[in-house]
Amino acid sequence: MIGYVTLGTNDLERAAQFYDPIAAEMGVGRMMDFDTFIAWGAWDGGPGIAATKPFDGKEATVGNGTMVAIECKDRGQVQRIYDLALANGGSDEGAPGPRGEPDENGMVFYAAYFRDPDGNKLNAFLMDKVA
Repeated sequence: MIGYVTLGTNDLERAAQFYDPIAAEMGVGRMMDFDTFIAWGAWDGGPGIAATKPFDGKEATVGNGTMVAIECKDRGQVQRIYDLALANGGSDEGAPGPRGEPDENGMVFYAAYFRDPDGNKLNAFLMDKVA
């Protein structure tokens, strides 16, 4: 249903340094690259993510209660994305780990939370069997 998510930035170069390695870990790269906008993803793939300077020329701000979730293939990838985020100017909002109780099938929500350099909140997650 979702085609892509756009997050505001006040420093596109800094945003690119943050999102380029995360996109590479997810197996994609830049699919659009303009002076004020970069989008990562694959034309024939799932939803993408973009960073943009606001069109109205005003400062980008963070949405209170807004978060972008990046679906991962395994716990190792959750950890790698979290580590990449922190190594590239992001800040910690919750280390990788299970959240909540397992469901009736023994599945648990496993996630790591972080913010990009502009303060946008993201997480890397998967539904996984309890370890």
